[in-house]
Amino acid sequence: MRTRTLERALLVSCVFFLSASSAAPAAPTAPAPPVFPAPPALGSGQVPFEQAVRDLTSPDANVRLRAAQLLKEAAYPEAAVPLAPLVTDPQDDVQLEAIAAEVNIFLAEKIVPRKRVGFLIEVRNKIAAEAAFSAGPLAVGPRPAPMAVLTALRAAARDGNPQIGVEALYAFGTLSVTTGGNLRRELLRSTGPDLAAMLGAPDPGLRLAAVRVIGRLFEKRPQDEAIDPNVGDAVIVALNDGDRLVKGAAMSTLGALRYERAVQALTDLFQYYGRNDLGMAAFDAIARIAHTSSVPLFSAQLAGKNVALKGIAIEGLARLGDRGKLADIEAALRGERNDEALLAGSFASVLLSNVPIDPLVEALRRPKQRDQARQYLVEIAPGRPVSFNRSVQDPDARLRADVADILGLGGDAAALPLVESLMKDRDPQVVLAAQRAAARLRST
Repeated sequence: MRTRTLERALLVSCVFFLSASSAAPAAPTAPAPPVFPAPPALGSGQVPFEQAVRDLTSPDANVRLRAAQLLKEAAYPEAAVPLAPLVTDPQDDVQLEAIAAEVNIFLAEKIVPRKRVGFLIEVRNKIAAEAAFSAGPLAVGPRPAPMAVLTALRAAARDGNPQIGVEALYAFGTLSVTTGGNLRRELLRSTGPDLAAMLGAPDPGLRLAAVRVIGRLFEKRPQDEAIDPNVGDAVIVALNDGDRLVKGAAMSTLGALRYERAVQALTDLFQYYGRNDLGMAAFDAIARIAHTSSVPLFSAQLAGKNVALKGIAIEGLARLGDRGKLADIEAALRGERNDEALLAGSFASVLLSNVPIDPLVEALRRPKQRDQARQYLVEIAPGRPVSFNRSVQDPDARLRADVADILGLGGDAAALPLVESLMKDRDPQVVLAAQRAAARLRST
């Protein structure tokens, strides 16, 4: 069975430098603007925020580059919109710095690009949009990216330099997940044609980025309208891509979209590839879509000996919602010792007989099953916020944070009171997760 991981670790820290007055003020004054440290190569002085923003429009490319670097390191939210024009700057190096800056501004855990160790050694940590994207939707914090930033990144994705196009596209995919409500609906309508066209790009890296970003941005949410067939059909065409990574990503994306028109093509690919990685990816996508025409296929694998395929078949039958299939699932799991298959059985029991979610919540504590359990709970959360009442009070802070994120990703606004209760939690990571979840739920 698949393991959906969020294990690309991002180094944590962000330092803001605020100017301070040496004399005590007689009356309250507005806070001083932030001051950013200049990179060592540019001198040891400090550059005020206003100056850094002015430098973004300098005719000198080196000045624009330095300003983008300073704003990237500080990750100051107010810099996001002023930085947006540099995402499409004529100079490639300025563009790359601006894209990295936009990503760092919205990450939940900022990356410190430069860090001195003692007096001699400097550790450099690269901000890569693909790494942030691969870390998953929880890599970003609660603050939504302004539309000006997303528009600039979309434009840069069509850059003639494939490296810039790929970075911009992954940055767009990373930041666009925070958009909700009417803004999300408009974003899907306006972005779909562009992303679909990129699936025909000559560069395989750009095609891969495009199909992955479609999967992230268009992943089915409860309030979403039907997906534009032009987008879904373009992903079906990508199943024929000559690049194996693009082909596999297209399968995953069709599952995330739950695009029913893809069922037959995915079924043919599963029968062709069998049990190898592409065959498993095709079957997983079929189970995510969960169309009634796939019941015979699920039933056949339920009775088979391959444990991974059995687990995926259980998921597909569970999503179909036919309570009559629960007895078949329970029979197939008698004597089963595989933890992932058994957890799939717990998922099916919750969906088909509305039993408590406790076994799935407990699986969040086990590292090997945490991602699988999280995926199931995200699917279960819509319509069942009361099932999480006890979990938000669990003594384990990490579990409380997981539950906040799960409720946020579930997208059910009825869960907002539970999430808001966690915003007063004593653990800062729980509070961060709750803030991120609340922002998502309020925008649905």
